[in-house]
Amino acid sequence: MRRSDKLLPALRWMRSYDGQTFSSDLIAAVIVTIMLIPQSLAYALLAGLPAEVGLYASILPLAVYALFGSSSTLSVGPVAIASLMTAAAVGEVSASTGVSATAAAITLAALSGGMLAAFGLLRLGFLANFLSHTVVSAFITASAIIIALSQLRHIFGIQAGGDTIGELLHSIWMHIPQLNFSTLWIGAGVIVFLMLVKSSGVSFLTKLGISRFRAQLLTKVAPVLAVIATIVAVSSLGLDADGVAVVGAIPTGLPMLAFPDFSIALIEALWLPALLISIIGYVESVSVGRTLGGKRQERIDADQELIGLGAANVASAFSGGLPVTGGFSRSVVNFDAGAVTQAASLMTAAFIGVVSLFLTPLLYSLPKATLAATIIVAVIALVDFSVIKKTWRVSKGDTAAVLVTMFITLGFGVEAGVSCGILVSIGLHLYRTSKPHIAEVGLIEGTEHFRNVRRYQVECYPQILTLRVDESLFFANASYLEERIYSAAFDNGDIAHVILMCTAINEIDYTALETLEAINLRLKQQGITLNLSEVKGPVMDMLNRTDFFEHLSGEVYLSQFEAFSAVRGKLGLG
Repeated sequence: MRRSDKLLPALRWMRSYDGQTFSSDLIAAVIVTIMLIPQSLAYALLAGLPAEVGLYASILPLAVYALFGSSSTLSVGPVAIASLMTAAAVGEVSASTGVSATAAAITLAALSGGMLAAFGLLRLGFLANFLSHTVVSAFITASAIIIALSQLRHIFGIQAGGDTIGELLHSIWMHIPQLNFSTLWIGAGVIVFLMLVKSSGVSFLTKLGISRFRAQLLTKVAPVLAVIATIVAVSSLGLDADGVAVVGAIPTGLPMLAFPDFSIALIEALWLPALLISIIGYVESVSVGRTLGGKRQERIDADQELIGLGAANVASAFSGGLPVTGGFSRSVVNFDAGAVTQAASLMTAAFIGVVSLFLTPLLYSLPKATLAATIIVAVIALVDFSVIKKTWRVSKGDTAAVLVTMFITLGFGVEAGVSCGILVSIGLHLYRTSKPHIAEVGLIEGTEHFRNVRRYQVECYPQILTLRVDESLFFANASYLEERIYSAAFDNGDIAHVILMCTAINEIDYTALETLEAINLRLKQQGITLNLSEVKGPVMDMLNRTDFFEHLSGEVYLSQFEAFSAVRGKLGLG
């Protein structure tokens, strides 16, 4: 790959761009723009920011990611989870420092962008693998519940609030007497309409003779129809005078250059939320990118994605936007609509810019209840309790991690939830690697294969102990191996030879080497030899650089069958 293509992935598709690709990208851009307008406004509302901030975050970030991102169809912008985390962060900072929510959000986007870009330049994309998918699913499910509950205040037309499920339910209950029925009718009506379109829209349109593909795309513009209908209803019936909260005046024009506030106090308050938003946003974005990339045999470069998302967030900050990441729904729509390259995102950014320039006055009477309804319907799809049942069947540890993450997020807020999720993921990894699977194996009669004595009928001898370690050896699990060998060898007084089958051992660190030396010495003192079989080349190279083999009481064998046969012969057993 050319160095220029590595630095600027967009060059790869620019060189072969043609008219047919342009047509496909243009159609996708139009559809995504229609979908993105209500989404961007709604997520700004969710973040507790003016509506125009959502539009600003949907212009320059899309264009910048199109140049630096490695996915051909990922569409970046404001998303539900990041917006909720932004709301929690900027709300607390505004209350404690007096900095405006918008200024705090801009700085948050800049910090997040800087972190992501730095991680990418340092090639730290692999760190996302340490965040368990099940834990992320649990966090998203709990966050979706909080998001939906937080939007009920706009549906009811009341002044409720809170960051946890308990605070939200209590606040909603206390403010129910303020319920505005006009607002409720609008919000509930939009929810019912969007849910019906989602569940039956495609089948209804196909019965009218529309192809299934086009019907699926048409259902994606349902939120725009709801926006238009409710704007007309509020304007014609004067419902704003009846207490229906509307978006109000949205500044006309493209975003002006904004400068983040990098004061020490603000950075101290926002660096941790920025880091958490970066991690969750990156994991979500890469997951979507890889899912879509897999359908086109397209490779997603994890480190380049960090740089692309980082640049997009920096662009969002300097254009007055909030933190952004790759959105699942809009990316899927972009893909299904036929987008071939990131030119579709460039066109989408241009169309959103046109909306900001000329059409924002038309949004004055847009009810906040309509935007809240679109958020609720969107996040309901993110709620997935089936992960509890699925993990229970596979791993009780994963189930415990899922439940802990859910309860912490619901009970203590999104920042505590994502922090807990990260710690639980790392904790699970360390626990599992500290207690690797170690099986006692025996020879399957008539073959040269060795299998677990608990699962197969195998040939064994009381004088020979053969253990297979299914993990590399390092400081965290070395003592566990030592305990298993001593327990198995010394509980049976007939053991004369121990064979350590090293098929799955890819590396050994210094602590593990010292442990092997200690095991060899103690077994030797008890008159038991330690033998190794099927040691991999890199491990042999490392051991050869030490004096381990000079003190090894037994031998190193090329295969397990060779080791078993040799030891059996020494004992006169065959």
